[in-house]
Amino acid sequence: MTSGIKKAYDVVKPDEQWRAELSDKEYAVLREAATEPAFTGEYTDTETEGVYSCRGCGAELFRSDTKFASHCGWPSFFDPKDSDAVELIEDRSYGMVRTEVRCASCGSHLGHVFKGEGYPTPTDLRYCINSVSLRLTPARS
Repeated sequence: MTSGIKKAYDVVKPDEQWRAELSDKEYAVLREAATEPAFTGEYTDTETEGVYSCRGCGAELFRSDTKFASHCGWPSFFDPKDSDAVELIEDRSYGMVRTEVRCASCGSHLGHVFKGEGYPTPTDLRYCINSVSLRLTPARS
C-alpha cells in the first residue's frame, strides 16, 4: 500500500478531457472519489462472465470469476485481475482509516478494499467497487 505520494500514471488526461468523456456521476466517482448509493449500481448483482475494466481508461481490473455476492450494495471481488492492475492507498477521510482502490493505469477512484470480514473467499479480502467506475465486457460464448 502506498501513502499519499502521487505516482505517474500511464494514462494522463487534462481535467477538461475527463469532464468531456465522463458523465457527471462517473466524474464524481472516478475523479473526485465519490461513492454511488448502495444497491443502485449496474453491476451490483450481475453474474455475467467477463472482464471488468476501468470506465476511465479501459484497463482490465477484475474478472467475473473473482466476483462474489457480498450483499453490501456494491459489486465485490476477492482479487484484482493481477496485482499491478490496482493501486492501494491509505484513506483517512470521514474520520476512518480505510484502503482506497484506484486504477493503476489512470489513478481513477474505484472503491475500497476490506480485510477480515468473514466472507468465504480465498483471499479474505472484499474489493468493494463502484459500478459506475467499471465497464463489463462479457465473455464470448
